[in-house]
Amino acid sequence: MRIPRWSEIRELAQFETPNLNSRERALARAASLSDIRAIAKRFTPRAVFDYTDGSAGEELALLRQRQLFRSVEFRPTALVDVSNVDPSTTFLGTPVDLPIGFGPTGFTRMMHHAGEEATASVARDNNLAFVLSTLGTTSPEDLQRVAAGGNNWFQLYISKDRSITHDLLDRVESAGYSTIELTIDTPVGGIRRRDIRNGLTVPPKLTVSTALDMALHPTWVWNALTHEPLEFASLKNSEGTVGELLSRVFDASLTIDDVSWLRDRWPGKLVAKGVQSVTTSKELSAAGVDGIVLSNHGGRQLDRAPVPMELLPDVVAAVPEDCEVYLDGGITDGADALAAVALGARGVFVGRAHLYGLMAGGRSGVRKVVELFREQVTTQMALLGVRTLADLSPEHIRFR
Repeated sequence: MRIPRWSEIRELAQFETPNLNSRERALARAASLSDIRAIAKRFTPRAVFDYTDGSAGEELALLRQRQLFRSVEFRPTALVDVSNVDPSTTFLGTPVDLPIGFGPTGFTRMMHHAGEEATASVARDNNLAFVLSTLGTTSPEDLQRVAAGGNNWFQLYISKDRSITHDLLDRVESAGYSTIELTIDTPVGGIRRRDIRNGLTVPPKLTVSTALDMALHPTWVWNALTHEPLEFASLKNSEGTVGELLSRVFDASLTIDDVSWLRDRWPGKLVAKGVQSVTTSKELSAAGVDGIVLSNHGGRQLDRAPVPMELLPDVVAAVPEDCEVYLDGGITDGADALAAVALGARGVFVGRAHLYGLMAGGRSGVRKVVELFREQVTTQMALLGVRTLADLSPEHIRFR
């Protein structure tokens, strides 16, 4: 028996530098999106967290799409030189570093005062696509100034009051956005039970327990009170209450004719989001859209809606090759993105993922989410035996 030298012990027992900031300490140790979500839940009022985390009805649509991703089994190829893997691709002809973009989210500065400016800046710095929502809390012009040079898209609702839509299109075009992403799955708002229970309705009717819970998060309250008031920045020139504004924004009379009108009106790229059938995919490609996003709004509209991943192979086969197919909803790991690409998707968009990061630590939290996705994608590409995303095919996965 020998007594080890201190130099030998020191090599095996290195301690990290102490960090007194609990958020930074937690983020540094986060190894998955689940860890980021747990940090977000800890530092954010329940009503705000539930607004992001929840979905419509019994939340079955969200559960089912996550279960489907978890049922994916990869089928790797061995003895392939994967010393260098390349996870880059293009979204509508523009190079991106990962097949993962940041999808549109409303009320974003409610999650964290840094809001869309933080997420768009992180997207730009990592060469990822970012989509600003019509119901976002940063204006199209301000976002372009803060995230200049980024691959920024604008998500559009065609309003009942068409003057709102005309004004937005003029502003977005003048600001230099490359792409409009038209959402087609919101004729009315979905029934989100968590928000009703928390009183996070339009207008808000907060319960006593919700107000007390917010008081337990003084940092969030302080930041909410000391930064610009929460508003729909793209629509702040519109008159009326928030409820009246939303009733004008969501148009239950939307048809394929409106898509054709928008295609004629908008000179840039046009993507339709909220596609939930092969039939609708064919109609949209015939109307001239450049891409479609298979999406059930993250389960936040119609509960028991189709799972986008199940639709993916049939939709890819049904639309022309020049109509790019994306999907969103239920993506919690880079492996989910790779599975979608293997079945023919150009890429995926995430909403909750970057909001969890934002709630967990603002800009730093969003950066951590990107770091995790990048590590997951590149590592699992190597383990699958593929050098590029183009090497992925349906042969690489099956559903258990």
